[in-house]
Amino acid sequence: MRKTAHETEREDPDADFKPLTADQARQLRERSPSISPWWVIGGQVLAGLVVALAAWGLTGRQNLGWSAGYGALSVVVPAAVFARGLTGRLSSLNPATAMVGFFVWEMVKMALTLAMLLAAPRLITALSWPAMLVGLAVAMQAYWVALMFAPKRKR
Repeated sequence: MRKTAHETEREDPDADFKPLTADQARQLRERSPSISPWWVIGGQVLAGLVVALAAWGLTGRQNLGWSAGYGALSVVVPAAVFARGLTGRLSSLNPATAMVGFFVWEMVKMALTLAMLLAAPRLITALSWPAMLVGLAVAMQAYWVALMFAPKRKR
């Protein structure tokens, strides 16, 4: 088999890789602190409450408030189940288990979200789909707001 110039000139992708020392890893963690998933879920709950109360208060229609609140709940409950699954003891045994756990809990989250959305017409009387979708969208976007207002690590 003949090697082409392209194959022989290829660089080793690991040639420039240098593992961090323990001190460098500690400094990196201090500069980029991790954020608790529960902080994000709390932000979603707050955003859901605000949008539900705003929908009810601005229109005077209680069903719009319930619809928007249920839409937010359709994001919050599955996210809480996902966070609980990922922070469990089994999820951190080794990298392979963590990866499989991530995908399994993500599938559980999607299935639970879909089930909650399909159950909405039976659970909310006079359901307003637009209000529910607004609540759902606001709660989903609360990830970004929660990240912006996350507590900073003290120095």
